[in-house]
Amino acid sequence: MPIRMPAGERISVQKRNLPADYHMPQMEMASDHYSFGFVLSGDRCVITPKQQFDYHAGDVSLMPPLLYHRTISLSDAPYINYLVKVSMECKEEFCRQVDRTIWDALYEQKVCSFAPEQQSRLEGMFEDMLQEYEKGAPYSGVILQGMLFRIFTYIWENRQGGGAFNFGNELSAEMLEALSRIEESYEEELTLEQMAAEAGFSTAYFSRLFKAQLGVPFSEYLTNVRIRHVQELLAQTDKSISEIALETGFCNGDYLAARFKQKVGMTPSAFRKSGK
Repeated sequence: MPIRMPAGERISVQKRNLPADYHMPQMEMASDHYSFGFVLSGDRCVITPKQQFDYHAGDVSLMPPLLYHRTISLSDAPYINYLVKVSMECKEEFCRQVDRTIWDALYEQKVCSFAPEQQSRLEGMFEDMLQEYEKGAPYSGVILQGMLFRIFTYIWENRQGGGAFNFGNELSAEMLEALSRIEESYEEELTLEQMAAEAGFSTAYFSRLFKAQLGVPFSEYLTNVRIRHVQELLAQTDKSISEIALETGFCNGDYLAARFKQKVGMTPSAFRKSGK
Protein backbone atom coordinates (compact mmCIF):
# COMPACT_ATOMS: atom_id res chain seq x y z
CA MET A 1 0.00 0.00 0.00
CA PRO A 2 1.69 3.28 -1.05
CA ILE A 3 2.06 6.09 1.51
CA ARG A 4 2.04 9.61 0.06
CA MET A 5 3.12 13.08 1.18
CA PRO A 6 0.35 15.44 2.29
CA ALA A 7 -0.84 17.23 -0.85
CA GLY A 8 1.07 20.38 -1.72
CA GLU A 9 3.71 20.02 1.01
CA ARG A 10 7.51 19.74 0.70
CA ILE A 11 8.11 18.90 4.37
CA SER A 12 5.65 17.56 6.94
CA VAL A 13 6.28 16.99 10.65
CA GLN A 14 4.25 15.14 13.23
CA LYS A 15 4.63 13.72 16.72
CA ARG A 16 3.09 10.28 17.12
CA ASN A 17 2.06 8.56 20.35
CA LEU A 18 1.15 4.96 19.57
CA PRO A 19 0.48 1.96 21.83
CA ALA A 20 3.33 -0.42 22.56
CA ASP A 21 1.81 -3.22 20.51
CA TYR A 22 1.31 -1.08 17.39
CA HIS A 23 2.65 -2.69 14.25
CA MET A 24 2.10 -2.27 10.53
CA PRO A 25 -0.44 -4.91 9.47
CA GLN A 26 1.27 -5.43 6.12
CA MET A 27 4.27 -4.43 4.01
CA GLU A 28 4.02 -0.80 2.89
CA MET A 29 6.20 1.77 1.13
CA ALA A 30 6.39 5.51 0.59
CA SER A 31 5.73 6.35 -3.04
CA ASP A 32 6.88 9.97 -3.26
CA HIS A 33 8.97 10.97 -0.24
CA TYR A 34 11.77 10.19 2.16
CA SER A 35 11.06 9.94 5.89
CA PHE A 36 13.12 10.05 9.04
CA GLY A 37 12.26 10.19 12.72
CA PHE A 38 13.55 10.52 16.25
CA VAL A 39 12.38 7.95 18.82
CA LEU A 40 11.38 9.26 22.24
CA SER A 41 10.04 5.95 23.57
CA GLY A 42 9.70 2.39 22.32
CA ASP A 43 11.64 -0.31 20.54
CA ARG A 44 10.92 -1.35 16.96
CA CYS A 45 12.08 -3.89 14.40
CA VAL A 46 11.85 -3.10 10.69
CA ILE A 47 11.87 -5.86 8.08
CA THR A 48 12.48 -5.17 4.39
CA PRO A 49 13.09 -7.64 1.54
CA LYS A 50 16.88 -7.20 1.86
CA GLN A 51 17.51 -5.93 5.39
CA GLN A 52 16.38 -5.99 8.98
CA PHE A 53 17.15 -3.36 11.60
CA ASP A 54 16.11 -2.33 15.11
CA TYR A 55 15.84 1.12 16.61
CA HIS A 56 15.22 2.34 20.14
CA ALA A 57 14.66 5.49 22.21
CA GLY A 58 17.29 8.07 21.30
CA ASP A 59 17.84 6.72 17.78
CA VAL A 60 17.13 8.33 14.43
CA SER A 61 15.64 6.00 11.81
CA LEU A 62 15.53 6.73 8.08
CA MET A 63 13.40 5.21 5.33
CA PRO A 64 13.79 5.90 1.60
CA PRO A 65 10.88 5.79 -0.85
CA LEU A 66 9.89 2.70 -2.84
CA LEU A 67 11.16 0.30 -0.18
CA TYR A 68 8.58 -2.17 1.11
CA HIS A 69 8.86 -2.50 4.87
CA ARG A 70 6.98 -3.48 7.99
CA THR A 71 7.56 -2.37 11.58
CA ILE A 72 6.97 -4.58 14.63
CA SER A 73 7.09 -3.81 18.34
CA LEU A 74 10.01 -5.16 20.37
CA SER A 75 8.91 -4.11 23.87
CA ASP A 76 5.99 -3.04 26.02
CA ALA A 77 7.02 0.63 25.98
CA PRO A 78 4.66 3.02 24.15
CA TYR A 79 5.93 4.10 20.73
CA ILE A 80 6.44 7.87 20.70
CA ASN A 81 8.39 9.58 17.95
CA TYR A 82 8.78 12.61 15.73
CA LEU A 83 8.24 11.76 12.07
CA VAL A 84 9.41 14.02 9.23
CA LYS A 85 8.48 13.46 5.59
CA VAL A 86 10.56 15.12 2.87
CA SER A 87 9.53 15.53 -0.77
CA MET A 88 11.78 14.48 -3.64
CA GLU A 89 12.21 18.15 -4.62
CA CYS A 90 13.40 19.11 -1.14
CA LYS A 91 15.81 16.18 -1.07
CA GLU A 92 17.34 17.30 -4.38
CA GLU A 93 17.73 20.82 -2.99
CA PHE A 94 19.69 19.43 -0.04
CA CYS A 95 21.90 17.39 -2.35
CA ARG A 96 22.57 20.42 -4.52
CA GLN A 97 23.26 22.91 -1.73
CA VAL A 98 24.87 20.65 0.89
CA ASP A 99 26.11 17.20 -0.13
CA ARG A 100 24.47 14.25 -1.87
CA THR A 101 26.97 11.91 -0.20
CA ILE A 102 25.59 12.75 3.25
CA TRP A 103 22.00 12.08 2.21
CA ASP A 104 22.77 8.80 0.45
CA ALA A 105 24.99 7.50 3.25
CA LEU A 106 22.43 8.18 5.99
CA TYR A 107 19.63 6.47 4.09
CA GLU A 108 21.93 3.54 3.41
CA GLN A 109 22.70 3.27 7.14
CA LYS A 110 18.99 3.35 8.13
CA VAL A 111 19.61 3.79 11.91
CA CYS A 112 21.85 6.25 13.76
CA SER A 113 22.60 6.18 17.49
CA PHE A 114 23.83 9.08 19.64
CA ALA A 115 25.31 9.97 23.03
CA PRO A 116 22.81 11.24 25.65
CA GLU A 117 23.76 14.90 25.22
CA GLN A 118 23.23 14.65 21.46
CA GLN A 119 19.88 12.91 21.99
CA SER A 120 18.72 15.88 24.05
CA ARG A 121 19.86 18.29 21.36
CA LEU A 122 18.09 16.28 18.65
CA GLU A 123 14.84 16.21 20.60
CA GLY A 124 14.92 20.00 20.77
CA MET A 125 15.61 20.30 17.04
CA PHE A 126 12.72 17.99 16.14
CA GLU A 127 10.39 19.83 18.52
CA ASP A 128 11.37 23.14 16.91
CA MET A 129 10.54 21.69 13.49
CA LEU A 130 7.17 20.49 14.74
CA GLN A 131 6.28 23.89 16.17
CA GLU A 132 7.26 25.69 12.97
CA TYR A 133 5.27 23.21 10.88
CA GLU A 134 2.17 23.61 13.05
CA LYS A 135 2.50 27.40 12.90
CA GLY A 136 1.76 27.20 9.18
CA ALA A 137 3.01 30.70 8.41
CA PRO A 138 3.54 31.71 4.75
CA TYR A 139 7.31 31.56 5.28
CA SER A 140 7.31 28.33 7.33
CA GLY A 141 8.30 26.24 4.32
CA VAL A 142 11.54 28.18 3.90
CA ILE A 143 12.33 27.96 7.62
CA LEU A 144 11.58 24.23 7.69
CA GLN A 145 13.96 23.63 4.80
CA GLY A 146 16.74 25.38 6.71
CA MET A 147 15.91 23.32 9.81
CA LEU A 148 16.01 20.15 7.73
CA PHE A 149 19.45 20.98 6.36
CA ARG A 150 20.72 21.70 9.88
CA ILE A 151 19.30 18.56 11.48
CA PHE A 152 20.65 16.33 8.72
CA THR A 153 24.17 17.71 9.03
CA TYR A 154 23.90 17.37 12.83
CA ILE A 155 22.92 13.71 12.47
CA TRP A 156 25.80 13.16 10.06
CA GLU A 157 28.39 14.81 12.28
CA ASN A 158 27.32 13.25 15.60
CA ARG A 159 26.09 9.72 14.83
CA GLN A 160 27.92 7.05 16.82
CA GLY A 161 26.65 3.78 15.43
CA GLY A 162 23.65 1.92 14.12
CA GLY A 163 22.95 0.23 10.85
CA ALA A 164 21.06 -2.62 9.23
CA PHE A 165 21.63 -6.36 8.91
CA ASN A 166 21.71 -7.41 5.26
CA PHE A 167 20.15 -10.71 4.22
CA GLY A 168 22.14 -12.91 1.89
CA ASN A 169 19.38 -12.84 -0.73
CA GLU A 170 16.27 -10.81 -1.32
CA LEU A 171 13.52 -12.41 0.72
CA SER A 172 10.41 -13.87 -0.83
CA ALA A 173 6.96 -12.73 0.32
CA GLU A 174 6.51 -15.98 2.25
CA MET A 175 9.80 -15.50 4.07
CA LEU A 176 8.99 -11.89 4.95
CA GLU A 177 5.77 -13.09 6.54
CA ALA A 178 7.69 -15.80 8.40
CA LEU A 179 10.16 -13.29 9.85
CA SER A 180 7.32 -10.99 10.89
CA ARG A 181 5.67 -13.93 12.63
CA ILE A 182 8.91 -14.76 14.47
CA GLU A 183 9.40 -11.18 15.63
CA GLU A 184 5.81 -10.97 16.87
CA SER A 185 5.75 -14.38 18.60
CA TYR A 186 9.37 -15.30 19.40
CA GLU A 187 8.43 -16.08 23.03
CA GLU A 188 5.99 -18.79 21.91
CA GLU A 189 6.90 -22.40 21.15
CA LEU A 190 7.39 -21.90 17.41
CA THR A 191 8.37 -24.98 15.43
CA LEU A 192 9.68 -25.51 11.94
CA GLU A 193 6.64 -27.67 11.13
CA GLN A 194 4.23 -24.98 12.33
CA MET A 195 5.96 -22.22 10.38
CA ALA A 196 6.05 -24.37 7.23
CA ALA A 197 2.34 -25.07 7.50
CA GLU A 198 1.55 -21.37 7.91
CA ALA A 199 3.60 -20.61 4.80
CA GLY A 200 1.84 -23.36 2.84
CA PHE A 201 5.00 -25.43 2.27
CA SER A 202 6.21 -28.83 3.28
CA THR A 203 8.58 -28.86 6.25
CA ALA A 204 11.53 -29.99 4.15
CA TYR A 205 11.00 -27.34 1.47
CA PHE A 206 10.48 -24.55 4.02
CA SER A 207 13.65 -25.58 5.84
CA ARG A 208 15.71 -25.42 2.63
CA LEU A 209 14.10 -22.11 1.60
CA PHE A 210 14.72 -20.55 5.00
CA LYS A 211 18.41 -21.45 5.06
CA ALA A 212 18.90 -20.42 1.43
CA GLN A 213 17.43 -16.96 2.02
CA LEU A 214 18.60 -16.26 5.59
CA GLY A 215 21.89 -18.12 5.59
CA VAL A 216 21.14 -20.01 8.83
CA PRO A 217 18.67 -22.76 9.81
CA PHE A 218 15.29 -21.80 11.24
CA SER A 219 16.18 -22.91 14.79
CA GLU A 220 19.37 -20.84 14.84
CA TYR A 221 17.59 -17.75 13.52
CA LEU A 222 14.88 -18.10 16.17
CA THR A 223 17.51 -18.46 18.89
CA ASN A 224 19.31 -15.36 17.64
CA VAL A 225 16.09 -13.34 17.80
CA ARG A 226 15.44 -14.53 21.34
CA ILE A 227 19.00 -13.75 22.43
CA ARG A 228 18.63 -10.21 21.05
CA HIS A 229 15.55 -9.70 23.21
CA VAL A 230 17.35 -11.21 26.21
CA GLN A 231 20.12 -8.64 25.78
CA GLU A 232 17.58 -5.82 25.75
CA LEU A 233 15.89 -7.07 28.92
CA LEU A 234 19.23 -7.53 30.68
CA ALA A 235 20.23 -3.98 29.81
CA GLN A 236 16.90 -2.28 30.46
CA THR A 237 15.35 -4.17 33.41
CA ASP A 238 16.26 -5.75 36.75
CA LYS A 239 14.38 -8.95 35.99
CA SER A 240 15.98 -12.23 37.01
CA ILE A 241 17.48 -14.63 34.48
CA SER A 242 14.61 -17.06 35.13
CA GLU A 243 12.01 -14.36 34.50
CA ILE A 244 13.73 -13.29 31.30
CA ALA A 245 13.96 -16.91 30.14
CA LEU A 246 10.19 -17.34 30.45
CA GLU A 247 9.54 -14.06 28.63
CA THR A 248 11.78 -14.88 25.67
CA GLY A 249 10.90 -18.48 24.88
CA PHE A 250 13.60 -20.37 26.79
CA CYS A 251 12.45 -23.24 28.98
CA ASN A 252 14.43 -22.14 32.06
CA GLY A 253 17.22 -19.87 33.25
CA ASP A 254 19.95 -22.52 33.03
CA TYR A 255 19.21 -23.27 29.39
CA LEU A 256 19.08 -19.57 28.59
CA ALA A 257 22.43 -19.01 30.30
CA ALA A 258 24.04 -21.83 28.32
CA ARG A 259 22.75 -20.61 24.94
CA PHE A 260 23.53 -16.98 25.80
CA LYS A 261 27.17 -17.77 26.61
CA GLN A 262 27.43 -19.83 23.44
CA LYS A 263 26.14 -16.95 21.31
CA VAL A 264 27.49 -13.88 23.11
CA GLY A 265 30.65 -15.23 24.69
CA MET A 266 29.74 -14.35 28.29
CA THR A 267 27.08 -15.22 30.85
CA PRO A 268 23.91 -13.14 31.14
CA SER A 269 25.09 -11.81 34.51
CA ALA A 270 28.44 -10.73 33.06
CA PHE A 271 26.66 -9.07 30.13
CA ARG A 272 24.43 -7.11 32.52
CA LYS A 273 27.41 -5.99 34.61
CA SER A 274 29.32 -4.93 31.49
CA GLY A 275 26.64 -2.37 30.66
CA LYS A 276 26.68 -3.27 26.93
